[in-house]
Amino acid sequence: MKQSCLAPSEIESRLKAAGVQPTAQRIAIARYVLCEADHPTAEQVKSWADANFPKMSMATVYNTLNALVDAGLLKKHAFPHLNEATYDDNITEHYHLLDEKTGRVFDLDPADVKVTTKLKGVRIKEVDVFIRGSRA
Repeated sequence: MKQSCLAPSEIESRLKAAGVQPTAQRIAIARYVLCEADHPTAEQVKSWADANFPKMSMATVYNTLNALVDAGLLKKHAFPHLNEATYDDNITEHYHLLDEKTGRVFDLDPADVKVTTKLKGVRIKEVDVFIRGSRA
């Protein structure tokens, strides 16, 4: 299991704390994204839902993913190699590597990547680093 995997009761508590009704569909999507998926798109989540939770609409998938982002359980990324957003269960500060051989996106620890700036008078809120290459 992935490190960010939460029990259904914890997902329910976090959704309630964020003012989101913890429906069975929302809890199921959250478990999939937090426990099984790796940087999924909404289309990938919908495919999973079609196989595991029939009759779930695409609107429910999008609304749930956005609710999970608002609840602080996911981060939404617009990677330059995709035409749609991906959802990341790693909400800590980190960077990304696109393995061009496999198409997979991997998390990188910021301690392993040196990013410097000489900007003056700029308050940086967040730094997104997206590296393309291949894993050895």
